[in-house]
Amino acid sequence: MENQGLPRALVTGIAGLIFIVLFGSSMFVTIEPGEKGVLFKKFGGGLDKETVYPQGFHVIAPWNTMHVYDVKLKDTFEKMEVLSKNGLSIKIDLSFRYQPVASQIGFLHDNIGKDYLERIIKPEIRSVTREVIGNYLPEELYSTKREAIEDEIYAATKINIEAKYLLLDAILIRDVTLPQTLRTAIEQKLKQEQESLEYEFKIDKARKEAERKEIEAKGISEFQKIITRTITPQLLRWKGIEATQEISKSPNAKVVVIGNGEGDLPIILGGQ
Repeated sequence: MENQGLPRALVTGIAGLIFIVLFGSSMFVTIEPGEKGVLFKKFGGGLDKETVYPQGFHVIAPWNTMHVYDVKLKDTFEKMEVLSKNGLSIKIDLSFRYQPVASQIGFLHDNIGKDYLERIIKPEIRSVTREVIGNYLPEELYSTKREAIEDEIYAATKINIEAKYLLLDAILIRDVTLPQTLRTAIEQKLKQEQESLEYEFKIDKARKEAERKEIEAKGISEFQKIITRTITPQLLRWKGIEATQEISKSPNAKVVVIGNGEGDLPIILGGQ
């Protein structure tokens, strides 16, 4: 009995080892940080879209398949050639950040698959970008309205791809390349506008300075009128007498000379 049990256990162990060697790579799945998994059950109803497997070690039946998705935020660049409102060809460099919706990767895998960047995101961005830039002139894209154009492209693209279980974090216009002659003309126009603004600033500054001086002159004139009305010969004579009295009280030696004319003030001479 014991001799029969030993070979049976040995055979079972060897069979289990062979099974692990043959199917271990498909049974043991490690989902790394920043990843999520969705399980396809070959004999159990197909893709389990509702269940999302988190990071870590998982054991599955060898006939099932775990589809692992990178759900981290990614950054991608795209070069495009588009037409402006006046029909000129413009080359632009875009960058955009995106990621799948982690809780919906089962639906993403069932409807689109892992190549969602090439199948969904890039075509949507190209289509929206051409449509938006077609409403603007080259100089607007080159200078004044770049941020507004970025926001418009982002808003429209975001709506289109969110319905496909994807998230768009941002779209940025990195570079705009215009024909050289057009770029030179735009730069010259911008330079002239800047010079015009500087000239208007100088004129405004000069006008304000003139207004300040006019106000100051009016103030001085009013002050002089007030002084003229209040200072009389009698007041001046009285102030002169007060000053003479104060000087005469000084301990320093002095000589007081009385003026000859009527109303003349004394003259103080001498002193240390």
